[in-house]
Amino acid sequence: MRKVILDLAVTLDGFIEGPNGEIDWCIMDDDMNLDDFISGIDTIFYGRVSYDAWGNFQPEANASPMEQMIWQGVHSKNKVVFSSQNRQDEKATFISTDIANKVVEIKEQEGKDIWLYGGASLIRTFINLGLIDQYRVSVHPIALGSGKPLFDNLKERIRLNLIKTNVFKSGVVQLIYEPEATPSLTDFL
Repeated sequence: MRKVILDLAVTLDGFIEGPNGEIDWCIMDDDMNLDDFISGIDTIFYGRVSYDAWGNFQPEANASPMEQMIWQGVHSKNKVVFSSQNRQDEKATFISTDIANKVVEIKEQEGKDIWLYGGASLIRTFINLGLIDQYRVSVHPIALGSGKPLFDNLKERIRLNLIKTNVFKSGVVQLIYEPEATPSLTDFL
């Protein structure tokens, strides 16, 4: 079965964006292998606000070849937008109801893994519904003091197992976790 992978940048103090939505603190190093991650997925999950901001974003003409390549890879993927607005868009499929069942249906389809891109509200929904199979959190060496937190208004604790750590030349540390399996009654017998 395909995995839903939350892959995102976070500040040292736990914010995914600044108080005005800024992400200018995000570092892109060539040793981060973002192109390998992008080649391992074929679908991206967006919230409507994130899709409107980034779903069709085009880098400036003077952007680095690496940035150009990354955005070309991103735009080659299937895009699924979760929104209360059920609208038509030739570049994306919009889902407005029954999120958990629709995600399970998509995960059961043939294909590569799925990137849960965000935004914050969609991430929180996926966390609370237990729909994330892997957390890839890249901690950037900056503290903002305020902004939009990654883990906000959780229904309950999330226990995670660290499966890998990557340290990049910029000082970014990527932590890769999988949710702990919930023990069943037979585990205690």
